[in-house]
Parts: sequence; structure tokens; C-alpha cells
Amino acid sequence: MRQSLLRAALTAALAAVFAPMAFAGDYADQKVVYHNSGGDEGYFTRFLGNISNHIEAVGADHVEIVVVDHGNGLDLFEAMETDPKIAKRVAGLRDKGVRFLICRKTLEAREIDWRTLPGVQEADIVPSGVAEIAKLEGEGFAYIHP
Repeated sequence: MRQSLLRAALTAALAAVFAPMAFAGDYADQKVVYHNSGGDEGYFTRFLGNISNHIEAVGADHVEIVVVDHGNGLDLFEAMETDPKIAKRVAGLRDKGVRFLICRKTLEAREIDWRTLPGVQEADIVPSGVAEIAKLEGEGFAYIHP
């Protein structure tokens, strides 16, 4: 009897720990912040490809992805205006729920009006890119800087 109670208690404890995890393939649900501090168009193509691969592996319903753009990372939005493939990839990622956040400090330093950036809304502007990354990490987001 005692062993049955112990086994039942252990089973219940394990269920409580693992029940909140919904699995897509071999992966538990994930929250991830991708750090975009810039590069050339080749970098942006690879960067966006990494995010697409991540979503494909885990499943769009099982991953929350936030991209924080600051410094030269804002060049992604210039690349969107000159390279339709990059614009299409960003639009596709947004359609899958990826959020692209923009550093206000970078906008101010570069004298960029956020309204000129393709697809950016006022809610996408954060006070500081690096502070936002730290905040998200504190909320349980895994950090990736490809």
C-alpha cells in the first residue's frame, strides 16, 4: 500500500512538472530572443534563415520568438527596401508570430523616424535594445546571437 501511494505521488509530481510542456517533435515549448546587431545582406539572409529553421523544427505553435534590432541591426529594414527576398522573409516570419522590436536609442542616434521602417508599429519601439534583451532573458527567454 505504501509503495502504491509513493508511486502515485511520484507520478503526480512528474505529471505536474511536465504537463505544461507541449512537445513538437523532440522540443518543449520555447521562448527565444534573437539579438540582431547587424551585418551585411548575406548576414541578414542567414539570420532570417536561422529563425525560419527554428520555427520549422519546433513548430510555430510551440515557439515565441522576439527579434531585438539595435545598432547596425536596423540595416535589416534598409535591406528590406532594396531586397524583395529579405522583405518577403521578414513578412513571412511576422505572419508566423515573430515580433521585431526596435531600439529607440539607435533611432535617436541615427536620426531615423520609426514610421519610415517597413512594417514597424509604435508598439515595436523599445527604450533600449540591450535593456530589452536583458528584460526578456529575465522573463525566461533564451538568448541567441547567430
